[in-house]
Parts: sequence; C-alpha cells; structure tokens
Amino acid sequence: MLLPSDEAGRGRPVVLLHARPADRTMWGANLPLLAAAGVRAIALDLPGHGDALVPHDRAAAPWTDVLDTLDHLGADRFVLAGNSLGALVALQAAVTAPERIQGLVLVGYRPHDQPASPRLRAAWDAERTALAADDLDAAVTAGVAAWTSAGAADAVRAHAARMLRRRLTDQRAHGEPVLAADPLGEGTAALRTLTVPALVGVGEDDMPDFFEGGEGLARDLDAGQPVVIPAAGHLAPLEQPAAFCALLLDFIRRLPD
Repeated sequence: MLLPSDEAGRGRPVVLLHARPADRTMWGANLPLLAAAGVRAIALDLPGHGDALVPHDRAAAPWTDVLDTLDHLGADRFVLAGNSLGALVALQAAVTAPERIQGLVLVGYRPHDQPASPRLRAAWDAERTALAADDLDAAVTAGVAAWTSAGAADAVRAHAARMLRRRLTDQRAHGEPVLAADPLGEGTAALRTLTVPALVGVGEDDMPDFFEGGEGLARDLDAGQPVVIPAAGHLAPLEQPAAFCALLLDFIRRLPD
C-alpha cells in the first residue's frame, strides 16, 4: 500500500512519521524548516490515518507500507523521525530493513507492555467515556488536553483538534485496521540488534509513561540520555517545530555522509 505524502526540499531524505491521534499535517511547520536546511523532508500518513484508508480485506503493516512508499519515491536510504506511533513504526521499519536506515529520531515512545500511569489511564478513560456517550466534541477536548501541554498555542490546539476529530470520525466509520504480526516481537531483543545511530526525545510536559519509555528505549539503542524538548507535551514536533527541527538537524549533521 502506497501512503499519501507531502515533501519539501532536496538532499538527504528524512522521513517524518506522525503520532497516533494525528496525521501527516502535524509536520506542516517542520517541512519548510528542514527544506531550508538542505534536506529532503517527507511526511507520510500511516495506515488508518489521514488519507491512508486501509481496505477491509487487508491486514495493515505500516512498516512495510513506509518502506514500499519510500521505494516509490526513490528514497533508498534515509533517516526516520517518528513521534509516538510514528516512533514505533520507525523501529518496526528499522528491524525490517536495517540496511536502509541511516539514523533514528524517536520522540514520545512507550512500549505497549509498559503499565499505564494513572494520568494515561485517565486520558484513555475520558476519551472512551465520551465516545460511548456519542459525544465527539468531548472526546476531542479530552484528547487535546491529554496530548498537548497546558501552555500550547491556540493554533496548535486547534490543529490537534482537527486531526483528532478526523481520526475519531474515521475510526467510528471504518473501525480499526487489523494489524499484521509485529516485527519487533516480544520484549526488546529485536531492538538490541539495531546498530544505527539514534536520538530519543520526550516533551517536557509529557506524561511520565513517555519519560520511562524513552529511558528504556535509549538504553536498548545505546542512544545516551533522552533529550527533553522544552515547553512541549506529547506532540512535541507540533508544539515546538523549531526546537524539534534543531535537534533533528544537529543529529543529521553528525551522521556519516
């Protein structure tokens, strides 16, 4: 399945993979910043998000779709940068085709088997309760409060709300796609086989789950200490595009040519 994409710039390909409540438009402010710095920035919709509807008779394999789409776009080797769900898919793609990955930048990661904090459980419960009551507005409000920081700009909150509303509307209309078997398997053994350079980050105001998940991921990837992105919640690249791009570009400049 070829994924919808937006891109800007020329140079080393840098692939941007969005968070679960979002779509490729979350990278709208990042694309021109990266293009101006001399890289080819490619933002993709992951299966079941944005414009990437999954046929009912197909099991979704986002990591394969990402790799196939980059083949189609003529990007043989690239840096993968993912936020939340995008970080997970970046890891899945990396263990599937490690020879194609020049580096990984992973923000807001939490493994699925990590117990949820009270704050995360409350966020999930608020959204589920609203959807059970058929109150889409309340579900969107709960999601925006959960995934952005208290100090997020109005424009950021409005953008997050639009993406979340579309995601929830599509989810109610089409359901969740069935996923193919996860190439990461159980535990962290597959992650420890990766030898590509990696940077792990987390928003300063994100939930404790993602600080804990980021620390574990950084250990598994031998990536040093996670970088904290100031004044940002879970959707750190959306809230602080300049700060995120500065981190990403510094990481890229330190990679071998």
